[in-house]
Amino acid sequence: MTHIPVMTAEVLQHLRPEQGGLFVDCTVGLGGHSRALLEAGASRVIGLDRDLDALARARETLAPWGDRVELVHADYRELDAVLDSRQIVHVDGALADLGVSSMQFDAPGRGFSFMRDEPLDMRMDRTGAETAADLVAQTSERDLADAIFQYGEERYSRRIARALVEARRESPVDTTGRLATIVRRAIPHRGGHVRIDPATKTFQALRIWVNRELDGLDRFVETAARRLRAGARLAVITFHSLEDRIVKHTLRALQQRDGLVQVLTKKPLIPTDIEVASNPRARSAKLRVAERIA
Repeated sequence: MTHIPVMTAEVLQHLRPEQGGLFVDCTVGLGGHSRALLEAGASRVIGLDRDLDALARARETLAPWGDRVELVHADYRELDAVLDSRQIVHVDGALADLGVSSMQFDAPGRGFSFMRDEPLDMRMDRTGAETAADLVAQTSERDLADAIFQYGEERYSRRIARALVEARRESPVDTTGRLATIVRRAIPHRGGHVRIDPATKTFQALRIWVNRELDGLDRFVETAARRLRAGARLAVITFHSLEDRIVKHTLRALQQRDGLVQVLTKKPLIPTDIEVASNPRARSAKLRVAERIA
């Protein structure tokens, strides 16, 4: 299993680790971006992740840099607490890659993908919280429909929610295969070639819901920006329009309302055609960058 970090060249160009300093990788994942920052000259990296499996892999990836790296089991929204506990006021750069890692999609038993039939889990942090199966089992039809529509932008959310509620009366919807089958049957079939699997949007919605991916994202962006020293930069990579919209509006407010940052990406940067050809999962990535000016 090979992990290819997304838009690494663009991240390095904007974060400028060759100048040295302390960088915080708020979603260290398997360590690909942190490795690139260290190779390019970063003096030290603090890496946060809520997935213990990812941290174990990152520890292997970043072992050559020894005590220049500190890995922390924490949600990126806990950034203030992580830095405060280490008496760190400002950092020389911050990065958040908000996508699901290749390990999470590919590892058996995690329940993120409908490519295998396995328990419907979807938790990034498996030390707590409800699974996707729990939410499907316990949530009212109306709330299920609202979540699938809001987080998946799925136009057939009400049909899907109705089908899930009917199905769970017979037996629990607790595997990825059963969920995918129910969703596919609930969506009207259209003739011709289907570009994406009909279950894709519902799986996205449940993943976002389980992991609270949009909750507090605006506060995180503001926190990360305030933790930068003057002249340092924050880079945020998103993978769907809901995340990107929050990041865009928060950075814009920090620039126009607070005068705290200058947004360096009027439009988000996207991967090159060459990168997408070699790493198809990069195709929906968007990178926004801001520099602390006050």
